[in-house]
Formats: sequence, structure tokens, C-alpha cells
Amino acid sequence: MKPLVYVTRKLPVEALRSLSKIATVKMWEKANVPVPRDVLLEEAKDATALLTMLTERVDEELMNVCEQLELIANMAVGYDNIQVDYARKRNIIVTNTPDVLTDTTADLTFALLMATARKLIEASNYIKHDKWTTWSPFQLAGSDIHHKTMGIVGMGRIGEAVAKRATGFDMKILYYNRNRKPSAEQKYNAMHCSFHELLKESDFVICLAPLTEETKHLFNKEAFKQMKQSAIFINASRGALVDEDALYHALTTGEIAAAGLDVFEHEPIRSNHPLVNLHNVVALPHIGSATLETRMKMATLAADNISSYLKNGEVITPV
Repeated sequence: MKPLVYVTRKLPVEALRSLSKIATVKMWEKANVPVPRDVLLEEAKDATALLTMLTERVDEELMNVCEQLELIANMAVGYDNIQVDYARKRNIIVTNTPDVLTDTTADLTFALLMATARKLIEASNYIKHDKWTTWSPFQLAGSDIHHKTMGIVGMGRIGEAVAKRATGFDMKILYYNRNRKPSAEQKYNAMHCSFHELLKESDFVICLAPLTEETKHLFNKEAFKQMKQSAIFINASRGALVDEDALYHALTTGEIAAAGLDVFEHEPIRSNHPLVNLHNVVALPHIGSATLETRMKMATLAADNISSYLKNGEVITPV
């Protein structure tokens, strides 16, 4: 019998074609609704491999139900939805989808920065709500981007791609990272500094760090207090890196000027979320890698990781 692969969201047939030749592929048939937990536990119990989304909690309970499980292929760069330590104890391989979404996510990050700095959403709504009755010199005046200081927290692949884009705006680039990146320093004239120095010196603070136990709520009350009052905070990583109550306080008291957010601690959020209704916040529904081309590449890479493992016992992008 062919090994069973369970896919937790409806994906294009083209992405799974090669996998379907060597495995029995079962798939949750809804593209826009996460698989219910009870369905996941039942359908995945005989699976050799799971192809998961960041919406699925792949924890000890699920892995214990899946007694034959050997591989979890996560269709994302991040894998904070997976209990990786327990997977290692069970000798279950975990893979992700790096590289294929780097430039797409960097594009979105910089677009979010620009939309926030230049008040693009607010300005668009200004017309839609018939508020544009005249011209005035400081109407909807935002912040310049060129020649400002960008501070990147998390200089991984996406961080470097954002730094590359910042050079086109003649920005000074600071970065804080667990390890220094001499190549990035050389390519983008980026300067490594402490977290506290970055917060104090940056006009734009860009959060691109991975979510770990150490980075959860890295951006807290103390962090926002250290930023310039004119600073703009951008988060395109994971919502839980930010203490949202502290961010709300910073935005409503004038500790910082604005925020652009693609991610939130508890997703999805609703229109009554406190941050969404602030005039100085641009909020997006976690669309960092959401282009047709990139999502197709991600789905294909996740499937190819499983195919490679089933064929020769090796994966392409192990965590």
C-alpha cells in the first residue's frame, strides 16, 4: 500500500501531482477554512506525513495519535505552530518553506512601511468617506522614508532582502541579530548594534525575528518607551513577538507615531480589535507571502519535501 499523506488545507492539484504518484493523498477540501481539530485527529491518525499550515497546532496530542507519522511538512517559513522538540523525541522530521517567499515577504514588509509612513490607507479612506473638500499644506502629511534610519530586528533572509530595498531609499541600516552578518554589513552597509541602541536610533523599527520562547513579547512596554516619539513600528514576523497592550498604549499616548502590522498574537482578529481602529495603524490579514506565484511555490516545496523523503529518505528543507 502507498503511504498516506494528509494535507490540512485544499491546495492546487498541480502542487501535489508528483506526490500523488507515490502516495495516497487525503486533503481537507476547504481552502479558506482550517480543518477542525476533531477532523484532523481522525483523518491524520494513519498518516506517514502531514502537510500543514500555520493554522494547525501540531502538538504532542496530534503526534501521539499519528503513530506512523514520520514527517511534518509545514507550508511556511515559521514553525511555531509545531512542537518541534517533541517531534525530535519521536524522530519525526519537520520541514518548512524558506527562500521561496523571501522577496515576496520583503516586498510586503516595505509596502507596509510605506503605507504606514505616508498614511496611504487613511488617505484612500479620506476620499471614500467624502472628507476631501479642499487642499491644505499639512493635510495627511506623513513621514519621509528616504535618508531615514531603519532598524531591522532579525537579519535573516527576509531581513537582508528588506535591507536591500532600503538601500534604494538611501536609508541608514541598523540591525540586531543573534549572530553578526558580515556579508550583510558589507552588501548593505548595515551596522550591527544592541537591541536597545536600535530602538533609540531608528526611525523605522522592523520586526522580522522568529518567534521563540526568548523572543515572545520582545516588543514590550520598556521597548516602546525607548523608541523615538516619531518612530514607526512594523511587524511582518509573528504577532506574539509584540505585547499588544503595550503597543496600544504606545500608540495612544504618543510614545511612538504609528505601526504597520501584518500579524497579530491571536489570529484571525475582528474589526473590534483595539489596534485596528486606531488612525495611526495600518493592519493587514497576514498576507506577507500572499502572491499567487509564491504561495504556489510554497505548496510545491512542501509537497516536494514529502516526495523526496518517501523516495530516498531525505528532505529538501529540514528545520
